[in-house]
Amino acid sequence: MGQSWTPGRVNLIGEWIDFNGGWVLPAALPLGVTIEVAQTGGVRDIVGSAQFEGVADADLASRASGHWADYVFGALQCARQQGWLSGGGRVELKSDIPAGAGVSSSAAVTLGVLRALAPADTEPTDLAVLAREIENRFIGVPCGIMDQMAVAHTRPGEALALDTRTLSFQTIDLPPGWRFAVLHSGVQRELADGRYKARRTACLEAAAQLELEWLCDATDLSALGPEHQAIARHVTGENQRAIEAIRALQAGEAETFGRLMTASHISLRDDFDVSTPEIDRLMFDLLAHGAPGARITGAGFGGCIVILKPAGAGQDWFQPVLDKHPAARLVCEIGS
Repeated sequence: MGQSWTPGRVNLIGEWIDFNGGWVLPAALPLGVTIEVAQTGGVRDIVGSAQFEGVADADLASRASGHWADYVFGALQCARQQGWLSGGGRVELKSDIPAGAGVSSSAAVTLGVLRALAPADTEPTDLAVLAREIENRFIGVPCGIMDQMAVAHTRPGEALALDTRTLSFQTIDLPPGWRFAVLHSGVQRELADGRYKARRTACLEAAAQLELEWLCDATDLSALGPEHQAIARHVTGENQRAIEAIRALQAGEAETFGRLMTASHISLRDDFDVSTPEIDRLMFDLLAHGAPGARITGAGFGGCIVILKPAGAGQDWFQPVLDKHPAARLVCEIGS
């Protein structure tokens, strides 16, 4: 009935900003999810994946249960509500995006199912909004819109400068000679375990205490207590770093971009408290090895880091660092 390919994404900078009304800068990965959907007309949805053994199935009104196929079941229910699918669906997934790594495998799956079923003239932003609603309401993760917009609008080699408040955006080609690498730290992560929700709640509480709709608009944080002040300090500083990084990317200023990446990580570690000791050691070893910039990417608590490689560095440039961190591995590289 339909087929789609949707990339994963890595967020170059602008973390924990998309529900606070600021700017973000994700980029598409060369890794992605291929989805084939067939209408069965039955009373159950059926999902198979090359990454997992067995076949998952659920009734047409099932609730999320923590199963790997929940994102597909949620997307199929949404497609029926939109009138794009009648009765049950059979979905086959093939993905080379690592799960639980902070590179949007869930957004790629959810949006990919919608893309395979939606009319060809459906706006990508509309698909992104629906995909976000599935994660919020069906899965129970109160995420922002960045991941869905990134995988809806970008292709490998492109970054997305996105105003998450208005959903206005610009796609930007990565500058010639720039190469980013995504490395998995070896620490798995989950977003539905409460830590993401707790940080998000703290952001919303800080905005409410300051009588603001968007925490990114805060200028004077003195009325906040220490915990909320640290949270708000990261959000306001990260939004400014993202704006400066977009300018640096457009101007081809690699040194500036790398410095902003590293500052982002330090803020995520010290003020937002979402890094881990393993990730900190890996990141700072890469900086000592010559990376112009590096940072944790995604919501944190494990998963991946993204680094800007030195100009002209070869594919084996990482090896001395990876030898010191046997649990870490290269996921992919993007850029020229």
